[in-house]
Amino acid sequence: MTRAIADLDNTVVGGWVRRLAGNASPRRNHWNTRTTYYRAAVAVLNAAPRTAVTWKSVVAAAQPYGCRSTFYEVAGAHARHRMIDDLIGDGRADSLQIALRYLRVDAVEQLIDEAKVWSFWLHRQQLTRRLTAQMTTGELENELIAEVTAWARRRPALARANGATPPACAVEDLTVLHGRRLSGTQAANQLTEVVRDAL
Repeated sequence: MTRAIADLDNTVVGGWVRRLAGNASPRRNHWNTRTTYYRAAVAVLNAAPRTAVTWKSVVAAAQPYGCRSTFYEVAGAHARHRMIDDLIGDGRADSLQIALRYLRVDAVEQLIDEAKVWSFWLHRQQLTRRLTAQMTTGELENELIAEVTAWARRRPALARANGATPPACAVEDLTVLHGRRLSGTQAANQLTEVVRDAL
């Protein structure tokens, strides 16, 4: 299990978060812009159904910083630094399967998928600190499921969005904890059921 735990430090989605969040430049920090829109998307989801979840409502919730051009810089087919592009660029079968699960035509849905990763990240950090080499695959999986469940209960509107898809980082982590013998599709299906059961 030591290898599986070590591999959690080298996941595609984890690398995407670290690369963007690790930018120390206050003027060119794209992560700060992204998190503004992630927070706004969560606020709109929490206000639904009174407020429709559209790019306009997300931009309005991101005020005073929100505007159409920066929204589409963060989300949409031509957005910079999309999580989905890192998964596709990795090229491994499990990464491509995860990418297909999270490939969205709608920019708001894409933003929500990334917001799920952003909001789950603290849970993931807590999880990785708890895992030990003495744990079995089943025990490692149970720890991950416990964090996904806790996240879904803490953020029900966000968890329910996009068909209750789990955070993409959790899906990738589950494949890693199984030594990549569990496909990205199987991991996504399994954790979607975990999210649904938690709601």
